[in-house]
Amino acid sequence: MARGTQLKALALLPAFALVGLTVACGAGGSGAGDVAPSSSAAPGAGSGDVGTVAKDDALAALVPADVKADGKIAVGQDQSYPPNEFVDGGKPAGFDVDLGTAIGQVLGLQMDFQNAAFDGIIPGIGAKKYELAMSSFSINAERLQSVDMISYYSAGTSLAVLKGNPDGLKVDDLCGKKVAVQKGTTQVEDLDKKNAACTSAGKPAIEVTQLQAQTDVNLALTAKRVQGELADSPVIDYAVKQTNGQLESVGAPYDTAPYGIVLPKNSGDYGKAIQGAIQKLIDSGAYKKILDKWGLNAAGAVTKSEINPAS
Repeated sequence: MARGTQLKALALLPAFALVGLTVACGAGGSGAGDVAPSSSAAPGAGSGDVGTVAKDDALAALVPADVKADGKIAVGQDQSYPPNEFVDGGKPAGFDVDLGTAIGQVLGLQMDFQNAAFDGIIPGIGAKKYELAMSSFSINAERLQSVDMISYYSAGTSLAVLKGNPDGLKVDDLCGKKVAVQKGTTQVEDLDKKNAACTSAGKPAIEVTQLQAQTDVNLALTAKRVQGELADSPVIDYAVKQTNGQLESVGAPYDTAPYGIVLPKNSGDYGKAIQGAIQKLIDSGAYKKILDKWGLNAAGAVTKSEINPAS
């Protein structure tokens, strides 16, 4: 995160940009290390509190002994992606935090949410740094080659621009435009494809700016350093609301895909425990309450959680 003029700029930042200001800073390379102190949300307490969710002994018994031995699950997250995961008052907050905490309640375990750079989280799963990752990861064939993923919500990609779209951006024609995106996301791949189409058609390339934190992407747009940004639809919807008329979305979300909780490959009963916990929350109505709390579009709600669904 750029800190050069932080003291002067602090008062000028919109509310959504202040969220996560101290996170995802200075993580070079793979970003696999934590970039801020980790935080925990105990069952039924803290920012992830969504009311009491009963423990399911049968599902809890499926969690591997080495995972539950310390009474908690280490969860990798990039907490710069409101409203899904961000930092509020020094604590993790958001849709994924609340849902993750509720999953922990079902399994009788504490969820230890550890803040990290997005592109280092899945490598952290492979290195056994994290026992689970829950950070708005879209399920795709490439990720499924190295990890297991359990579906829990569906989201697409949206385009945000300055209010009134002064530069005339279109979802299907960004050639020659300055567009910001978070590193390691599916939107990077999307822009690569769009750029290839631009150059093959003899049009100018998209000027892509990749930033480590989504909050930096949002700020780049409001500061007019870029003309547009691509991110997951819930994140764009939230940014539009939080900027008090500075931004607007263009067109409809596209390339909708399910989010997946990430576990080590061939997770077996562990995957069944997580999937079963999500399904229990869906069936009980707790899942819908969490969606409603964070204003997520009901169209993205899933009625059945699946392990490694076809992408």
